[in-house]
Amino acid sequence: MILLFLYLAAAIITFSILVITRRNPVHSAILILLLFFHIAGLYITLNAEFLAAIQMIIYAGAILVLYLFVLLLLNLREEIGLARYYAPWHTALSAAVAFLIVVLFIVWSFPLGPKGTVTGEVIKAETNTKIVGRILFTDYLYPFEILSVILLVAIIGAVVLAKRKSTSQE
Repeated sequence: MILLFLYLAAAIITFSILVITRRNPVHSAILILLLFFHIAGLYITLNAEFLAAIQMIIYAGAILVLYLFVLLLLNLREEIGLARYYAPWHTALSAAVAFLIVVLFIVWSFPLGPKGTVTGEVIKAETNTKIVGRILFTDYLYPFEILSVILLVAIIGAVVLAKRKSTSQE
């Protein structure tokens, strides 16, 4: 089980790095699909089958299709052919910021807060689906709704940008 976890963790880190270093956005989208599959596998190793199913349905299905839709809508042929400006200090700065984020995450993760009310016995009595649904639609209802509005605004913005770009080319 530990070897499976180590494989999944290494694959997630590798695919994450590959997603942001690829020049072709379609290749990045395919790598994101592989990343989502491995994250779902990680959820399965944590006995969170519901989250794994949601990961596959929502992220690997709907969100990735949305990414591809926006990529194809924006018509990035000209941008793909352009050479990117590269400076070694960009890499050093990015590595330093990533290291700082990891250190801050580790420092802030160690002080443990109060334990939650959901124990293993509660999960066995109820299902993961009921517990996640109850918490999502009671305690986290407003963040859930705010996220849906933000996604809607992003979709509308992408359509407006694509429409403005296509009308200016004609």
